[in-house]
Amino acid sequence: AQAALVAARERHARHQRDSERIERELAALADAGPLAQQRDDAAKAREAALADGEGARKALESAEAQEANALGDQQRVQSARAAAHAELAAIDSEAAALTKATKRDGRDRLIDHLTPEPGYERALAAALGDDLEAGLDPEADRHWAGAEQQAGDPGAAADSVPLSNHVDAPPALARRLAQILVCDSDQGQPLAVGQRLVTRGGVLRRWDGYVARSEGAAAAERLERRNRLRALEAARPAAQAAVEQADAERAAIEQTIATARAAADDARKAIAAADSAARTAARDEDRAASALERLAAQRSDLNERRDRIAAEFGEASEALRSAEAQVAALPDGSATAERVRALSASAEAKRGAVANARAQRQALDADLARMRERAAAAAADIRSWKSRSGDATRRMAEIDKREIALRREREQIADKPQALDAAIYQARQSVEQGEGETEAAAQAEAAAAEHLRETEVRAHAASESLAEAREARAGASARADNQESRRIEMGRVAGERFECPPPLLPQKAGFESADVRTPADESSAHEKLTLARGRIGPVNLVAESELKELEDSSSANLAEREELGQAVNRLRGSIGTLNREGRQRLLAAFEAVNGHFQRLFTTLFNGGAAHLELIDSDDPLNAGLEIMAQPPGKKLQSLTLLSGGEQALTAVALIFGLFLTNPAPICVLDEVDAPLDDANIDRFCDLLDRMTRETRTRYLIVTHNAATMSRMHRLFGVTMVEQGVSRLVSVDLGTAEELVAAE
Repeated sequence: AQAALVAARERHARHQRDSERIERELAALADAGPLAQQRDDAAKAREAALADGEGARKALESAEAQEANALGDQQRVQSARAAAHAELAAIDSEAAALTKATKRDGRDRLIDHLTPEPGYERALAAALGDDLEAGLDPEADRHWAGAEQQAGDPGAAADSVPLSNHVDAPPALARRLAQILVCDSDQGQPLAVGQRLVTRGGVLRRWDGYVARSEGAAAAERLERRNRLRALEAARPAAQAAVEQADAERAAIEQTIATARAAADDARKAIAAADSAARTAARDEDRAASALERLAAQRSDLNERRDRIAAEFGEASEALRSAEAQVAALPDGSATAERVRALSASAEAKRGAVANARAQRQALDADLARMRERAAAAAADIRSWKSRSGDATRRMAEIDKREIALRREREQIADKPQALDAAIYQARQSVEQGEGETEAAAQAEAAAAEHLRETEVRAHAASESLAEAREARAGASARADNQESRRIEMGRVAGERFECPPPLLPQKAGFESADVRTPADESSAHEKLTLARGRIGPVNLVAESELKELEDSSSANLAEREELGQAVNRLRGSIGTLNREGRQRLLAAFEAVNGHFQRLFTTLFNGGAAHLELIDSDDPLNAGLEIMAQPPGKKLQSLTLLSGGEQALTAVALIFGLFLTNPAPICVLDEVDAPLDDANIDRFCDLLDRMTRETRTRYLIVTHNAATMSRMHRLFGVTMVEQGVSRLVSVDLGTAEELVAAE
């Protein structure tokens, strides 16, 4: 009973300590109010960021639509502007040519004082003819003094009017023009004395019957040119106004495009900022919610543990009171000591089991707390993934569109694999059949070649045997003939030298014929002795001087050889020096050109990147050049893989990079703007203006593009004012603009 009392007291104290610890932990937990406020603020910030992003996207769509509309208007205005500039240039060039053609030569002529209405030039020229060359100067030999109209002057014939009604002329011609009648066609109208009838086509009939059909052609052409010049002068203000209006519209559209692009950039930045703010707010909201859930889970766990400890504390208190009552009630005796010890041992074992069970329960409680924390984190992740699912939904919509397009493309090419398989199968069968035939032919060819080789070997052996036999036979015949000829020759020599025939030589010379060897041995010995004597040769008296000359020549050759070796070494050293310097200069020029090329490429393409590479060799003098370009929105690739316009702009950037590195006085560009659209042509012209400011190079541009021509300083072209007559025309656009500004 005493042990139970001690155990009950310890249990009571332990539960009291646990209860106090739980209360301290509950008091130490953070307040959920700030976290909830932080979560609500983050949610509001996320909603505001999403709203701002949606507004920015709408603004971006509006700006892009405005830019697209402005680009469409820009193309239209660009075409109208080019047409207006071309029309104004045509008017100016034609007016300049007509002004030059109709310029007065200093003489006083009537033709310079007349102004007929359009369509009446040929009638006036045919009516007056050579009289147009006379002037109004009374001091001249030929001049118009004028005549007053009389009351009795005849009137106009039927279907005709006086030419004076259609001609602005000096008063001196009033009576003459009043008696010249003009009509559309000559119907044989009667004419009074002194009257002339002329058609608008230039056919003249006088009162006395004189008819002329082709007079005054040159004067008529001059009058027509003057009328045309006046018409051009009248039309030029409208053309100039059209040009100014087109320029103003283009400037306004460019301003609109710039504004739209700036708004689009601002909208993109706002979208990026809003998305970033939304993601930040979502992360803050998730963190606050996770913290709240963890706090709630901890608070709930502590409350559960407090309630459980309170219940256990009550049980411990009850057990303590019961143990105290039992101790007080039990008598003091040794009879129950043994039973008490047994019960104590049993109680101790049970207490150990209870302690183990409590330890297991605490471990389970810790695992439960960790699982709750993981559940809270998983819930936060679920909300984060839900927020990301919106973006995934939009991307899935785009993927669905791409999938539909790919499905259509797959349907279009669905039958192609079968056709290709059939063609491949047929080609494979043909290849296999051809391979079989080729193998059989190769085997037959190998057998035939082997047989041919054997036949050739046998024929070669037979040919060699035959040749050897023929050679042996020929040698034997030659030796026989030679021996016979030598025998005859030796008989003749013996007869001449010893004055006796060869058979009698042993007797006459006194030697035994038995000691004489065979003719071959004797001839061989004789030839050896003759050759030995010949090798000794005659005595050379100038051998010493020749030896000295040879030694001097050898010394000179050695000196020259040494000098040539030194020259070769110096030449190789110079070549190495030149190669090193060439490599240094080439690499320096390459780096300079590459830097200018990268900068100009970025300027022309309004972004992107490009560079030059040395390929195929580590030695710059033997390496090739590769142009790598990456226009905006594309991957880095070789120049040959770009489109025509991109290749043209890249080539222009490289050419101008070379000119910036080593400027030349003149650069001729032939149709470089042909593959470019209007926007790229403007970029090309802007770069050309910049190059003219940075370098002293004069650029000659061969082009048919009106936009490019409008940006030039001077134009040169060929026009045909008269049919079949070409004329070179030049226009100084700078002077023309100054003249227009002065007007």
